Amino acid sequence: MFKHIMVPVDLGHSDRLETALKVAADLAGHYEARVTYVGVTSAQPSSVAHNPEEYAEKLAKFTAAQGELHGLSGHSSHAITSHDPSADLDRALEGAVSELDADLVVMGSHIPKTFDLGSHGGRVASHTDASVMLVRA
Repeated sequence: MFKHIMVPVDLGHSDRLETALKVAADLAGHYEARVTYVGVTSAQPSSVAHNPEEYAEKLAKFTAAQGELHGLSGHSSHAITSHDPSADLDRALEGAVSELDADLVVMGSHIPKTFDLGSHGGRVASHTDASVMLVRA
């Protein structure tokens, strides 16, 4: 049913994504689907990486660790550099869905404290053709 699963990853909070990462790996195994871990970063230094190249390397290492942990064979990483990741996140993820030709997006989420903030998952679901699964942490 699913051929390519995209998993957005915030390397600064990867410890909070354990449940979503496991769900994505389980679905990939069930459907024999590829998994691409996608991260969005800035060109400016951050707490995660000093530059986009370092970020891409860290995302690739994270991806390799996930592949080993979950026994994935078809997995890759995709780092996106954005001028302002907090403002451009939705558009960057939408673009990645299209570019990667992903048919399922598995996203970690949290229990919302307020309902006036937009949902990244809801935006991706309403602006792409991919199915979107939100996984509560």
